[in-house]
Amino acid sequence: MTHSAETFRALHQKGDPLLMVNVWDRGSAKMMQAMGAKALATSSAAHAFTMGRPDGGNVTRDEALAHAQEILSVATVPMQGDFENGFGDTPETCAETVKLAAEIGLAGICIEDIALPTETAYDFDLAIERIKAAAAAAKDLRHDFILTARADGILRAQYDTDEAIRRLQAFEAAGADCLFAPMPPDMDALARICAATTAPVNALVAGAFTQQTVTDFAQAGAARLSLGSSLARMTHRVMHDAALRMFSDGQFDFLKNGIRSDTIDALLR
Repeated sequence: MTHSAETFRALHQKGDPLLMVNVWDRGSAKMMQAMGAKALATSSAAHAFTMGRPDGGNVTRDEALAHAQEILSVATVPMQGDFENGFGDTPETCAETVKLAAEIGLAGICIEDIALPTETAYDFDLAIERIKAAAAAAKDLRHDFILTARADGILRAQYDTDEAIRRLQAFEAAGADCLFAPMPPDMDALARICAATTAPVNALVAGAFTQQTVTDFAQAGAARLSLGSSLARMTHRVMHDAALRMFSDGQFDFLKNGIRSDTIDALLR
């Protein structure tokens, strides 16, 4: 099995952010690679959607690993697993999740500091112990592996930017390779987060942050950009709006906007 974590690590450059594209099946992975993606990631929300479930603790670790393995079968670039809270509360569970993710060929995973499905923040000390255990497991591997520690309290309205920075600094000290606090209040807050840590910082391109450019994120100090479920939600929007036209209005004109099949076929070959 080929691991590409060394390549993945080298792509994390502060001020020159890597665009890591979150995909949800082999087709989306092949298409994004063909169009220039240098790294891929799964998306817990997009994966849950493919299984007819809402996001947030509704997918098991075995299902997430199988899903990632399917995409890895066509991946030619490094890939990260979006593995929610590590699929359990204990530090030991997080460590085991790292080992299992590495075994299937993922270049890294991210682990959140939010308990699921309650969406409450873990106690500070427990949050640090979880990352410490995961980082130790990663260091024990025979190959490189990128552990991203997520402070999700801003996103979940559990704590503010100052607490996110406190946690990220502790996560870095505990051995995390990359840091991530999704959806800070604004770009100034993102810049504060990037300046407060030495490890590379991931920024989520979602919501108001979709109005920013790669250059904007670079100036803020980000080393990596991820899309989360943003790209998948675009496909959901198309399905939703087409269904409204069909079932509510009896109209099919929306379908004329579909991309040509030969364009997609060329990207998948």
